[in-house]
Amino acid sequence: MTGGVIERARWRDVFGHAEFRALFLAGVLSVAGDQIARVALSVLVFDRTSSAGLTALTYALTYIPDLLFGPLLSGIADRYPRRTVMIVTDTARAILVAAMAIHALPLIAVMLLLIALQACGSPFNAARGALLPSVLPGDHYVLGKAANDMVVQFSQVLGFGVGGAVVVAVGTSGGLLLDAATFVLSAILVRIGVHARPVPTVDTDAPPASYLRNLADGVSLVIRTPKLRALVILATVAGFYVTVEGLAVPYAHEIGRGTTTAGLLLAASPAGCVLGMWLITLVAPARRLELLGPLAVAACLPLVLCALAPGPIATFCLWMVSGAASAYHLPASAAFVQSVPDHRRGQAFGVAGTALKGSQGAGILLAGGLAESIGAPYALAVLGVGGTLVAAAAGAAWARARRMGGDFAESQ
Repeated sequence: MTGGVIERARWRDVFGHAEFRALFLAGVLSVAGDQIARVALSVLVFDRTSSAGLTALTYALTYIPDLLFGPLLSGIADRYPRRTVMIVTDTARAILVAAMAIHALPLIAVMLLLIALQACGSPFNAARGALLPSVLPGDHYVLGKAANDMVVQFSQVLGFGVGGAVVVAVGTSGGLLLDAATFVLSAILVRIGVHARPVPTVDTDAPPASYLRNLADGVSLVIRTPKLRALVILATVAGFYVTVEGLAVPYAHEIGRGTTTAGLLLAASPAGCVLGMWLITLVAPARRLELLGPLAVAACLPLVLCALAPGPIATFCLWMVSGAASAYHLPASAAFVQSVPDHRRGQAFGVAGTALKGSQGAGILLAGGLAESIGAPYALAVLGVGGTLVAAAAGAAWARARRMGGDFAESQ
């Protein structure tokens, strides 16, 4: 930082941090293993039941529990050493996934294990997200998060195809055991490569609050702090533009195309997001924060043109532009984490993550309902208009909060 201005970090600076390399590789292993496991579980359930409904339910269970466990369990990352939380939850997840590979296990037991697996993911993700700002100072954190998010997006573009090939090669049990191995390797990387740090505390003589009180305080902190509140609303704008993923198949059908086109369209948004995240890291840090509102609007606006039901190439371009603009979530999430006191980061991370996932789930459900009555192109257009209005309001709230100054609604 020079003269109060944050200097833009470089990739080699970020990967020069040994602790970040360990956390990054652990994240890569986790994402790769999870993609294989999702495919393996879907195949396993369908092979046993021949039910598309139960298969879809099993896949949904890899996302839905985060809505409950996110706010309830993320605070663990603020009450125990974060490296320890990551190692313990990785070990627990390895055991749970390995148990799923047992052929004789009843299907209901597999689903219960899956719910427990997702429950362990909430404190792990909160601990990792809260730890990164301590490992990567200043703008290094933004690039570090960009690297992590790009891995997630690439996994959506390539992961299912690779996961399918792996399951074909080693079977469903083999795929699940591979996932268990990735959690073991992740725990080892964290144990060896990340320094032990004490539990973050506040300089006060007051006795530690109860877990439920900390949970309530974390939610209250986000609601009462204008900057944090505006950033969470900006995050929930994702519920409007993520709908392209839920409607890709019916949309392709309505423009006279098939499954191949739907697959191409599904790749458009994550591919655009990877490009957008790379481009936004080239922008000066202060300028990124000014662009949050405009980019959130730009993530929704292309969907309005879907009402014209353009061909697959034009639609791909529209959805890719939307995905590129959605990269605003990178500086937005970085600003959120860096604006929260260290001893509240785990809980606040869980609250924000729950708001994001909840908005995405609600948006896809709403899009599906609208598409049933007015068709996929018009449904996307309606949500594009709604998202544009919400994004504009959220951007205005963010601009006002920045002018007001101040990060927290409580003393540190």
